[in-house]
Parts: sequence; structure tokens; C-alpha cells
Amino acid sequence: MSSYVISPVEQASVAVAGSSQRFPVRRVYCVGRNYAEHAREMGHDPDRDPPFFFSKPADAIVPAEGAIAYPPQTEDFHYEIELVVAIGKGGTNIPVAQALEHVWGYGVGIDLTRRDLQAVAKKMGRPWEWAKGFDVSGPVTPLKPAAEVGHPSTGRIWLSVNGDVRQQGDLSELIWSVPEVISYISESMALQPGDLIFTGTPAGVGAIRPGDVVAGGVDGIGAFEMKVGPKPCR
Repeated sequence: MSSYVISPVEQASVAVAGSSQRFPVRRVYCVGRNYAEHAREMGHDPDRDPPFFFSKPADAIVPAEGAIAYPPQTEDFHYEIELVVAIGKGGTNIPVAQALEHVWGYGVGIDLTRRDLQAVAKKMGRPWEWAKGFDVSGPVTPLKPAAEVGHPSTGRIWLSVNGDVRQQGDLSELIWSVPEVISYISESMALQPGDLIFTGTPAGVGAIRPGDVVAGGVDGIGAFEMKVGPKPCR
């Protein structure tokens, strides 16, 4: 029997809608600028260049409910609503035509971002991890199996702050589709069961502040409502 010099941390996981079972999380891949209007609002041309990715740690994934902590070291805390893909079957060099066979299900995620730290990293040519991979930076709704909801390629995706709709788009507006993203990742590294993919956010990203109520969803997949907690004491 294996033994460890310290107790291992609990396996990161996501709830499964309508079930007591959970989906174990291995890696979290995030696609950058995958909606044209969001690319424009971030100051980039929405050309169909090869997609690029960043990651979040598995334990940054938390339930999209209740209160979400305002993180330290930022004065510009942003939301980004996304469709999340849960991988149930691994593979490498997966053809686009077969990519959806590897999907277990779908959820709704919020890519929380310390935008001021990201801006500094961009200016200095440094990685984004400090801006994207902090604690509780990836709230996700309970996952729904693809066997129940199919594989959505269209449908409203939206986010509101205090009842004011800030982001609104359609899954059909993805520059790189879900099958294309799966295929592209698998050309670089092996996808494995338990991987999550945040597929990109539509235009309208912006700051949230303590006390704000953030709600959103993807039609047919899920919805959430959370409240932003107080800023941490220094």
C-alpha cells in the first residue's frame, strides 16, 4: 500500500446535476479570446489564428453559488462567463469529427480574473497565471451529462451584475468550436478523463465589487447566482 509523507489534499471535483455523484477534476484548460467581440474589446483582431490557452489549478474550481471571495492583490476583479466542457474519455490527436465522443458533459463556469495583474503581466511579457489561477477563481455549476443535454452548438450565454445584463452572446459565435478546441488541445498533450475546458467568453467583461450579485447561465445547461464577498483585510 502506498503511503505519503503528508496527507494528500482532497480530490477536486464538481457536482453532477440531479445526482449525489461528483466529477473528479484533473486539469483545467481555458481558451483565450474565443468570441470575436470579446477579442475586439480586449484590443485584438478576431482573426482565426490558432487558439491559445492558459490553465487554472484543479482546486480553483468551486461551486458557483453562495458567496465568492474577493481575492487579494487586486483592485480590478473581473467576471468572464463561459461554457465548460467536461472530458470523459481521454485521447491524443483526436479528429474534430470524433471529438464530441470524448465529452462527458457540460456546465457553466466563470473565469474570474485579476485584470490589473493580467495587464501588468501582458506589458512585461510574463505568464498570466497569477491573474487567472488564484484561489476559487473558477466557479462552476453542477455538470449535466451530454447523454441528457446533447452537445450544444447554439444557445444564449449571459451574465448580469445586480440585475443588469453585462454579457450576452450565443454559443454559435465561438471562433473555435468545442470539437475544434478538443482536437487542438489533444495535438499538444493527452486529454484525460476529468479534464475541464473553459471555452471562452463573449464581450462585456468588467469589474465586480464587494456586495455585487452576479448571475448568469447558458440555455439548456445551467444557471447560477453568487454574491461577491468583502475585500480581504491587509
